[in-house]
Amino acid sequence: MTIYGYVRVSSTDQNEQRQLIALWEKAVEKNNIFMDKQSGKDFDRPQYRKLMRKVKLGDLLYILSIDRLGRNYEEIQNQWRVLTKEKGIDICVINMPLLDTRQCRDLMGTFIADLVLQILSFVAQSERENICKRQEEGIAAAKARGVKFGRPEKQIPENFAKLVIEWEKKKIPLSEVLKQCSMSEATFYRRLREHRIQKKY
Repeated sequence: MTIYGYVRVSSTDQNEQRQLIALWEKAVEKNNIFMDKQSGKDFDRPQYRKLMRKVKLGDLLYILSIDRLGRNYEEIQNQWRVLTKEKGIDICVINMPLLDTRQCRDLMGTFIADLVLQILSFVAQSERENICKRQEEGIAAAKARGVKFGRPEKQIPENFAKLVIEWEKKKIPLSEVLKQCSMSEATFYRRLREHRIQKKY
């Protein structure tokens, strides 16, 4: 039997140390820990796929919490089935002792584990949906207050009109205009269109 661990953090900014410490405390060797740094909305993860190729009948997989498998109710249920039924491995969810397939091999134990799994995977998906909803509401409220998102608008220099005239008369090359304006070519042409529209009015 080989003992594996799986870690997932939702982005490169999230700290994975808490999950790693929990796995090390279970004596999982470092080279048997697979870690992905990306969203849990699906299972298209390089390290998870590599783990799936490695595990075999009788192996043990540790994860800190059920939402490390993902946050979609159906996918969590499906992956649990693939790991335990098709791969034939044991799973231990460290922060939920009831979800330890080594401890629930009788009918009642299996029933309790399945029930807990369904509840937790449902809660994980609900939490994800609530987070997304709160983010959308927060962005809408911020926009209503006048908060602008994205990069700040590139300001045009005071001599922009003069530079445009000289460029149009071929007195200076476009590269020199871009340099003096500190703009990319795409930004220059966009601001040029805006400038010409303003001149009309």
